Amino acid sequence: MNKKTALVIGSGFSGLSAAINLAHKGFEVKILEKNNSIGGRARQFSESGFTFDMGPSWYWMPDVFESFFNKFGKSVADYYDLVRLDPSYQVVYENGEAMPIPAQMAELKKLFDSIEPGSGVQLDEFLKQAAYKYEVGINQLVYKPGRTLTEFADPKLLIDVVRMDVFQSMAKHVRKYFKHPKLVQLMEFPVLFLGALPENTPALYSLMNYADMALGTWYPKGGMFKIVEAMASLAEELGVEILTDHEVTSIETKSGKVSSVETVQGSFSADVVVAGADYHHVDDKLLSKADRNYSEKYWDKRVLAPSSLLYYVGLNKKLDGLLHHNLFFDTDFTPHAHNIYTDPKWPDNPLFYASLTSKTDDTVAPEGHENLFLLIPVAPGLEDNEEIRDHYFKLIVKRMEEYCGQSILEHVVYKRSFAHKDFVSDYHSFKGNAYGLANTLKQTAILKPSLKNKHVKNLYYTGQLTVPGPGVPPSLISGIVVANEIVKDLA
Repeated sequence: MNKKTALVIGSGFSGLSAAINLAHKGFEVKILEKNNSIGGRARQFSESGFTFDMGPSWYWMPDVFESFFNKFGKSVADYYDLVRLDPSYQVVYENGEAMPIPAQMAELKKLFDSIEPGSGVQLDEFLKQAAYKYEVGINQLVYKPGRTLTEFADPKLLIDVVRMDVFQSMAKHVRKYFKHPKLVQLMEFPVLFLGALPENTPALYSLMNYADMALGTWYPKGGMFKIVEAMASLAEELGVEILTDHEVTSIETKSGKVSSVETVQGSFSADVVVAGADYHHVDDKLLSKADRNYSEKYWDKRVLAPSSLLYYVGLNKKLDGLLHHNLFFDTDFTPHAHNIYTDPKWPDNPLFYASLTSKTDDTVAPEGHENLFLLIPVAPGLEDNEEIRDHYFKLIVKRMEEYCGQSILEHVVYKRSFAHKDFVSDYHSFKGNAYGLANTLKQTAILKPSLKNKHVKNLYYTGQLTVPGPGVPPSLISGIVVANEIVKDLA
């Protein structure tokens, strides 16, 4: 019997995951990657002795990665070395005060009690409930393909869903346990990864606090790209062929099936096609109007996660007072949040995130130098130019200089920026978003864009614009889910 064949468009985490899972199930798989290097938003580049991860920088939910590789008789340790960060990260406040977040639970509870007496016990209660949500959410709900309501017809699962505060906001949930603004802000911070304000995010996602505080913040030595390399190695071991510089230009169909996938380097065909590229781009630009899952009106009504203004910076000196991960909450988030979610425009005085992998890893910068990654969350769809990028770079570097008590700007020996225009040109990202769809209640499970095309029998979707949602672990899971659905449909 001939092997069934599959084409996967895109080599990001979800595309690699789908390819690996399909190959493991007996498919002959090719990956078609637009860019000249693999990894999608998790690409890496080196310049002037510095090595920069281009996108994801937080390694949370280590169990998801371990479980992924275990499926194929492998372990994370077969591919890269993990280091648990302690402190996990730090928060910098307006008065120059820094609050490191201890990795050890006993120390974390002491920190909470020092800020709000009695909150250490409250943290125990909060995380106990969050652990339950994590167990059900990460091990059950996120593996649901979201194709029909009957997936949730199991009475126990329905009870679990109710118990997991799906219909209460994260903002209300946090305030039931904590009152001090610092603690409220700290507990709400992880859901910003999900692309919506805490008041619009279901309290189900307190599972992110469990991931943060109980499971810890980790770092793969060599950078987040080590995960991409590991997955590519596993894919190739399973016979997957990865073709870079193969941008897809159209998906041709005949009699309700994909007949060919056209690229800049030729035509390909297969029994099944998985689109791991931007869902909107595939739907709107690669398919004929009759084959599209959704109208432009539908897409315009979606609530997108933020975009990001990123800087990759090399410094010829070391910086004091900064850790591997640093959250600059040194200004009021309310106006910044308003400019992301309510009245989209460039913020006056944004919060930002600074990562210095060189604090943990001596391979990412020359000796005596610092590798600095900066991120400002901003609304998608904004006008983006060099003047704006330069303005914000100087603005946030000045705030860092004030906090560190050191000059930084004059020690920059390498700088590259990345924002809306680049997200569009490199990834065909819808409105230049960085994280996909916001995880609001109305964009959860079956209310997300479907992982299967409604008109084209053998076309499927994976990644951050479909189930289960944005983030690296969800992207790995997305590839597993779509592969399982393909096998079920073709059985």
